[in-house]
Amino acid sequence: MLEETPPFTPLSELGEFGLIQRLTSPFPKGDLRILMGVGDDAAVIETNGDMVQVVTTDLLVEGVHFDRMYMPLRHLGYKAAVVNFSDVYAMNAMPEFLTLSVAVSSHYSVEQLEELYAGVRIA
Repeated sequence: MLEETPPFTPLSELGEFGLIQRLTSPFPKGDLRILMGVGDDAAVIETNGDMVQVVTTDLLVEGVHFDRMYMPLRHLGYKAAVVNFSDVYAMNAMPEFLTLSVAVSSHYSVEQLEELYAGVRIA
């Protein structure tokens, strides 16, 4: 007798916010310093008394968010910074710092990555 596999839920059925809710609901929400947690734009965290910090991160995936055939690395660096800035602005805050994570293959040269970072500096 073949064992039946449970039905799988397509991502499109939940949508972005439904998926976020489903994946994060099992995590405890006990820390009162988290004023606004997981969402579309950014989290808001109390850092010192009445001071708050807005934290965000985005991942740009080649073939999904950009195509290297049509996007110069300088433009990609600019986009990588600006998509995060816009999330902070959406929370009615001003970006002061930027962290950047880059995952590239060995096919890229140092000079190409310098070009990517030139776009970040422009942003």
